[in-house]
Amino acid sequence: MKPRDLLLALAVVVVWGINFVVIEVGLEGVPPLLLSALRFFFAAVPAIFLLGKPRVPWRYVVGVGLALGVAKFGLLFIAMDHGVPAGLASLVLQSQVIFTVLFAIAVLRERPRPTQLVGIVIACVGIVLIVLDGELSAPAGALALVILAGCFWGVSNTITRYAKPPDTLRFMVWVSAVAVVPLTILSLITEGPQADVDALRGMDLSGIGSIAYLAFAATLFGFGVWGYLLRQYDASTVAPFSLLVPVVGMSAAWVLRGEAVGLQQGIAAVLVIGGMACTIIRRRTPRLAESDSELTSVG
Repeated sequence: MKPRDLLLALAVVVVWGINFVVIEVGLEGVPPLLLSALRFFFAAVPAIFLLGKPRVPWRYVVGVGLALGVAKFGLLFIAMDHGVPAGLASLVLQSQVIFTVLFAIAVLRERPRPTQLVGIVIACVGIVLIVLDGELSAPAGALALVILAGCFWGVSNTITRYAKPPDTLRFMVWVSAVAVVPLTILSLITEGPQADVDALRGMDLSGIGSIAYLAFAATLFGFGVWGYLLRQYDASTVAPFSLLVPVVGMSAAWVLRGEAVGLQQGIAAVLVIGGMACTIIRRRTPRLAESDSELTSVG
């Protein structure tokens, strides 16, 4: 990989890792579903007029928009609003790798590699250690929502496998556009019109900055650069960088939010990331790995 492209890959890793802390900051003044809707609104609206229509069938755009934009991000934001800290969320969300492989076996009839099966077992052990960690302050129900968000991320990866978008940025812009209306409706129903209006009226610079970061840095810059790298290099070269996202996420949460990492959680993190490595890293470039890489590790 060229030095410039290496720096771009590391920049995306840092942006996506810090993304979880930014979500936590944004949730201090904005309800979770409204925050998610605003993120996708500002990521989609300016760009759809510049990029044109997606180059894949609309059913795939709608499917990923609902699975990734509404379900995955909606559940993640709700979970973090209910007490799952940023660093822990960045780690547990990587359960999506487990679900992606399982869906590929069940739906796409793909034969798993032995290393993938070993990786799933290792990562599952890490997730179990997290759930059983008595030192965690996160409610069990909220933690379950993050795992469910990882499940829906696996669903979106499977749909993307069928879609095979030639332009990741354009695809994500339209996926973002699909998510805006359902998230807004859900926010009005569950969080209430008054709460949404109050949040919009009382939004301060930290709220505005959080939305700008989520929309332009994490979504447009992150996916734009990630798509560029996947067009320039094999997925097996690009995908391993996603393993660094939870490392950055947990480090950023520790430095910026004072989120401590206990011994059991540290061991669990090693197991989850190690399990991810077993499922992602390989010599040859399969279509599934390429599809997964396109939608892996954004928060």
